[in-house]
Amino acid sequence: MNWNTWLRQIHRWLSIAFTAAVFVNIAAMVQGEQAVWVGLLALLPLVLLLLTGLYLFALPYAAKWRGGLRTGEQG
Repeated sequence: MNWNTWLRQIHRWLSIAFTAAVFVNIAAMVQGEQAVWVGLLALLPLVLLLLTGLYLFALPYAAKWRGGLRTGEQG
């Protein structure tokens, strides 16, 4: 697998981790538990999602700047 495929897969798994962290945060809020670490639990996947998402967002534009689409891609 190439770099972009790995990054897309990592981005997908990070979205699952972020969703799980949000559910844990909601469950803790419903129970009335106000631990700081529960609130911060979703921040790490969120920051990584931001970085990978921005990279994946910029890929098509970078391909245009480099002189067109690569072979095998449609757009």
